[in-house]
Formats: sequence, structure tokens, C-alpha cells
Amino acid sequence: MVGNNNNLKIFCGSANRELAEEIAEYLEVPLGKSEVSRFSDGEISISINESVRGTNSFLIQPLCGPINESILELLILIDALRRASVKSVNAVIPYYAYARQDRKTRARDPITAKLIADLVTAAGANRVIAMDLHAGQIQGFFHIPVDHLTALPILAKYFSEKNIENGVVVSPDLGGVTRARDLANRLMMPLAIIDKKRPAPNEAEIMNIIGDVKGKTAIFIDDMIDTAGTLTLGADALIEEGAKEVFACCTHPVFSGKAIDRLSNSSITEVVFANTIPVDRSVLRGKRDCFRALSVAPLIGEAIKRIQDKRSVSELFD
Repeated sequence: MVGNNNNLKIFCGSANRELAEEIAEYLEVPLGKSEVSRFSDGEISISINESVRGTNSFLIQPLCGPINESILELLILIDALRRASVKSVNAVIPYYAYARQDRKTRARDPITAKLIADLVTAAGANRVIAMDLHAGQIQGFFHIPVDHLTALPILAKYFSEKNIENGVVVSPDLGGVTRARDLANRLMMPLAIIDKKRPAPNEAEIMNIIGDVKGKTAIFIDDMIDTAGTLTLGADALIEEGAKEVFACCTHPVFSGKAIDRLSNSSITEVVFANTIPVDRSVLRGKRDCFRALSVAPLIGEAIKRIQDKRSVSELFD
């Protein structure tokens, strides 16, 4: 229980209410009374149905599909709480959308990761709590404090309990090496990297594998699984190079397009992901039983507790 929970409020939008309820249960604080509805023309209507004056309000809203509606819900909820005289609004964003455009790679490209940060700040948020941002430098796009959490300890604990012998952690590209090395260190396994060329967005061509995977159990790790094209091609390449078995894990199960079908029909033994984004269980029915969801509610809940009690959040990952 939070030490001064009388001053703490937990609210959520409609993006992932189940996760918000788990976090509230962990904190032993009731989920705040709010309502998200629509006007007849589709505009979002927000109602905060209890007093929040002088409280530290934590607003849980991953920016997942429908993404643009989730973003607007977050901004309107922040505005509603600010106008209700809260002491602080803490935006808990387990999944941060538009993060892949974090720099200009061609002339006249937008930097959408910065745009979203500006919108959240302009709406009135005092703090952001995010999880496994696509690029760590996105923290610098905010002019307010950012607590950057990672699901790596949860994923590492899951795989360590499998007692995998002769394993190797695999990064899907050069950009993911830091994340993969962290998991490899936690599991005391070697590291391998897939060198690939991406001819177009959401398309990938596997080039070659850097590192020894022959006879090993490979654990693929990425921050998100989107279309699963890279993942399934990578798994096939690992098997061709002699890997005994391939597991895949990520923080954010975006699962767009034909991702679930691809994963279900792939050579991957198991796909492990955090519940930052809700996955429709009905879509998984009739598919191969290879999907495992791990809850990040205790981790986010503990971070909220530490912020509320003015204690270190980074100690969670020491």
C-alpha cells in the first residue's frame, strides 16, 4: 500500500483498462471514476466523476490502436484533470506511439516522436512514465521529468525459470544490440545479431547472422512486434544456421496486419510479450498455443508508489 494514498488517484482511458485495474489493485487504490464517451459526430467526451483537487493523479493510457483516438483521449483527460485543480498529472504511457520517427532520415520528414511529446507537455502533464521507448533519446524530447521503465527484468525472470541450456540472445538488428546485450547479461548467455536490409517500411530482408547459433536455443528480443515480418524471417534464418529452437519476446505486442497468423504458422516455439497493449484473446482462438502474456502491472505500480513516496525509481533496475 502507498504510504500517503489519500493523495493518490489512478485514472485511465479506454486503451487498456484491464492493465489500469491491475495497477490499481497492486496499489490497493480504487480506480478513479471517469467516463469516456462519444458525441454523435464522433468527438471524444471525458467526464471526471469525483473530486481530484490537490491530488497526485496518475493517468494510465498506452497509445495503442485506434492510436489517434488513444492520443486524443490522453490529451483530453490530462486537460480535464488540470482544470479540476489536481496537484500533478502523471501520464503513464506504457506504449508510446509514433516513436519510430524519432529523427529525420530524408528531407522533409516529420519527427513525430517529438510532436507527441510536445502535445503531452502542452496539455499539462507534469511527468511521464514510459516503458521501453523505441529509442531512449525520446526522453530528451520532453521538458518535464520522464521515468523510463523497462520490462527486461520480467522477461529475463521468465526465461531464467525455463533453465535453458546452451542459449543465445539474438538482436533483430544493430539498433537493438543494447537491449539484447542487457538481456544476455541477465541470462548469462552469448549475443548474436541479425544483419538485415529493409527495402521499404514493414519489409525486411535477412542478410546474415553475426555470432554462433548452431545447436543453441535462440531468444529473439525486440521492443515491439508489429507485422512480425522481421521476426519470422529471422527465426527461419536462425533455424537454417543450425539453431535448435527459437523463442521470441518483446515488450509491446502491436501485432498489426497478419502478424498473429505469421507467428502462429512460424518456426518460433513461443512468443512472449508484456501486457502494455491489450491483445484480443478471441483473435488467438484457433491459433497455435504459442503466445504468453506477462503482466507489467506490479512494475508500473511499484514505480508509481516510489514516485508518490518520493523514492528512487531507478533502484527497481539496479
